[in-house]
Amino acid sequence: MSSVSTAPAPRKRRGGARGGEAVAGWLFTLPAILIIGVFLIAPIALALWVSFTDWNGRNSPLFNDSVDVVGLENYAAITTDDSLTRELFGRSIRNTVYFVLFVVPLQTALALFLAVQVNRRLLKGKGFFRTAFYFPSVTSSIAITGVFLFLFAATGVVNRVLGALSVDGPNWFADPRGIFHILFRSTAAPPGLDSPGFLGVTPWEWMAGPSVAMVVIITMVIFTTSGTFMLLFLAGLQNIGAEVGEAAVMDGAGPIRTFFSVTLPMLRPTLFTVLTLGLIGTWQVFDQIYLTRGTPAAPTLSSPAYLAFNQAFENNEPGIAAAIAFVLFLIIIAMTLIQRLVLGERDESGMGKRRKGRDRKAPLLADGAVRLEAGPQSTTGGGLT
Repeated sequence: MSSVSTAPAPRKRRGGARGGEAVAGWLFTLPAILIIGVFLIAPIALALWVSFTDWNGRNSPLFNDSVDVVGLENYAAITTDDSLTRELFGRSIRNTVYFVLFVVPLQTALALFLAVQVNRRLLKGKGFFRTAFYFPSVTSSIAITGVFLFLFAATGVVNRVLGALSVDGPNWFADPRGIFHILFRSTAAPPGLDSPGFLGVTPWEWMAGPSVAMVVIITMVIFTTSGTFMLLFLAGLQNIGAEVGEAAVMDGAGPIRTFFSVTLPMLRPTLFTVLTLGLIGTWQVFDQIYLTRGTPAAPTLSSPAYLAFNQAFENNEPGIAAAIAFVLFLIIIAMTLIQRLVLGERDESGMGKRRKGRDRKAPLLADGAVRLEAGPQSTTGGGLT
């Protein structure tokens, strides 16, 4: 009898195929990598380099003997040095802080309210309302700003309507007073609150609140951005099954309790996205501020983005402008991380382990289904806990 060979069959080499797939993958992604590198990463790296130099905006900032490295002097000029630049930066931060505190909550609440209304089953003409609410978001900001400048002029439509109601409307874009000072009828700074404080701004100015002109910008931004965030909330609401609300109703929950105890927690990922986008957009506000730069109350409307533009193209200080941009970047990152800690998803690994443990201990039916042990039910129509 002839012996049968038991040697294992040679394995096919797959390294060449995998290597070919890797090369093809890199070739497909190479255009995107080049575009991102040339138009995103390289400008950011160059701006970071400029923030440490005294470049005057002429010629190239690289390989230029006339460009000196000044280290952190540009950052000190806007944060610690006793100078006009620090005061301007401090005022822009103060303006933007109030802008963020007013715009982000109001636009989020309005967008969620509109989404809930549009998502109602019995509402007729849903397409019309979606388009109407979203239309300001796709309209040019230049056009909308021009309309608001006309409406809130000293002799504009808003003041005419207020005059018909026997109310003297303010000169909206010429009144630098803060609304908190107006509400509390404050005229002069008390002793001790009129000296320069954080970033060269007096505590009295920090407590003034947004200016009357800033209130107009806040109203305009809420009007133009709520439609976009409405669509995000609407998508989140449509991903929630109708049986969830029906189960809450069967459990005895009313509409308000169902919304806050069931719907809103299930919208947490969407809420985090909306708040993050709103936070980034408000800290980077520029175009509305730029279009109102010629108004008398322009100093109370300055933002870090507009100040960086002003320093770079009007004062010929690209280094300071780049430093402002990177400080603004760090502020946005810090605010986003804080928001993530507050609203971010919790680690549910422990919950998952406990759930698996309970599943293993649960008795099984004949067909392998898990038997649910029902607890005592309330006879008074229990509610959500």
